[in-house]
Amino acid sequence: MSAPTAAELLELQESLYVSRNPTRRWLHRSRRDWVVSMIRRWGENSKNALEVGPGSGVYLPELADVAQQVVAADIEEAYLAQARSMAESETRLSVVCDDITATRLPADNFQLVLCTEVIEHIADSRAAIAGLAGLVSEEGVLILTTPQKYSPLELFAKIAFLPGIIQLVKWVYREPVIPTGHINLLTESELLRQVAASGLVVESAWKCGFYLPLVAELGGDSGCRFLQWCERKLRGSALSWLLWTQCYLLRPGGRDD
Repeated sequence: MSAPTAAELLELQESLYVSRNPTRRWLHRSRRDWVVSMIRRWGENSKNALEVGPGSGVYLPELADVAQQVVAADIEEAYLAQARSMAESETRLSVVCDDITATRLPADNFQLVLCTEVIEHIADSRAAIAGLAGLVSEEGVLILTTPQKYSPLELFAKIAFLPGIIQLVKWVYREPVIPTGHINLLTESELLRQVAASGLVVESAWKCGFYLPLVAELGGDSGCRFLQWCERKLRGSALSWLLWTQCYLLRPGGRDD
């Protein structure tokens, strides 16, 4: 199966938060709700905010509510076009084409930087995180989320696209189902090493989302409630690596030599 286009990924992103499948909808909304809570808590009265990889633009209105100026940066034209369409009615929003691994944006300029579900699409995540760190002002924060490498959802996502299985998956969901494009999944320890090397420190961390095959697809609301119960039990335990998404609030700190 060929890699999805940015336009296909955009269509997928727009469908996830309103999915007819309760678990699919919850998995994405729980991460979204955490990110929004961080934006509202830490971004209030920011002069400049930045989102790297805005995708469908779900967070741009939230950023515009708390910051005087918001920049949306990406390298994919489909995502840039989506952000530009939003900028037509949001005067605080500007859009730039920029590669975070070799960014040309002004250093130390943003009090709030958001990068959610992006670095897993970038081969050189170390360069991406270093680029993000260089943009955060001394008093600023970076909100960063990415999937966990060995979470059941990521492991079973590989199986789902095998010949014969993908047709069944699409029939069950009856919604856009395309390859994730995740080329650089990181464990918690791998990610935190790259964060530390960039000179960032963890202010707070949270993990969310638990997936089990068949329960998610066929369990309906009851199955979703069971998975939510499992999530609460797993969070903070030695098995928290089973949760799908790792979420961090990061601040500038000491840089490793």
